[in-house]
Amino acid sequence: MPTHLTIPDLSQALDLLRAGELVGIPTETVYGLAADASQPNAVAKIFTAKGRPNDHPVIVHIAGIEQLKDWAQNIPEAAYQLAHAFWPGPLTLILERQAHVSDSVTGGQNTVGLRAPAHPITHELLRQFGGGLAAPSANQFGHVSPTTAEHVRHEFTTDQLKLILDGGACHVGVESTIVSLVGGVAKLLRPGGISRAAIESVLGTPIEHHTDQASAQQRVSGLLDSHYAPRTPLLLGSLTALLRIAAQEQAAGKKVVLLTQQENSENHYPQHQMPANPTTYAQEIYATLRRLDQDKFDLLLLETPPQGAEWLAIHDRLNRAAQQKLD
Repeated sequence: MPTHLTIPDLSQALDLLRAGELVGIPTETVYGLAADASQPNAVAKIFTAKGRPNDHPVIVHIAGIEQLKDWAQNIPEAAYQLAHAFWPGPLTLILERQAHVSDSVTGGQNTVGLRAPAHPITHELLRQFGGGLAAPSANQFGHVSPTTAEHVRHEFTTDQLKLILDGGACHVGVESTIVSLVGGVAKLLRPGGISRAAIESVLGTPIEHHTDQASAQQRVSGLLDSHYAPRTPLLLGSLTALLRIAAQEQAAGKKVVLLTQQENSENHYPQHQMPANPTTYAQEIYATLRRLDQDKFDLLLLETPPQGAEWLAIHDRLNRAAQQKLD
């Protein structure tokens, strides 16, 4: 995380947020589209700008653990354990909401998602703001998440979004880990910047992993089957399968590109080499998909990354982003 960043004057951002307007904010995961979480009309502007379903909850961003009780009640000890261990950082906790928390934030559920982001600009913004900011990713609903301020500028008009705080490229690059602690049982709902193993180590017990809303039995960000998708169709599979598809599509006059971790794959197609390191891969994947989207390919062919716990969040995002998964 870039601790050397100079914190800009945040007065304009604070004025806009308090007036019920939207502000683009940097976090260590992805950029967020922020509104005052205590103003339902302001939160509604997020849904309108993104084209987001009204029953899809948004995460409330807070300055730190001292604000937990402002938004949640019946907070289990496990929540404090995880917050002490990982906040500020890329971990969202799903807890029972306080009665005053608006349905516009929770999607009508009795739970609220809370996170304390680590990016120094947004941490300071939240400290000065004093309340909570509803802030899903700053992109059109279902599209690739933004990891730079420039990505956000491509998603919204200046009428929709008057200010974007530029905090550089996101350090993590994929969305936060989401853990539900409702009912006294810890459940991993979305893998992200904090590993399942790290969470289990703090709690001292294994946690369940739910990959869709049916098994999770609650709506949270990022559990829809189709999400994080580029506008160009994306196919995910083995290099052998992708080369077969590439040959067929090129013969039909289509423009394709291979995204592979192989250094010197012998083929006759445009190719982008993906990082072998999962941390770097996560940092670069969204920006890569956005860049290739602009290159007017007809098809993006992405080699399935390696298996392993450190690749869990990447697999989760790619499986939802891909139009088709090949053997």
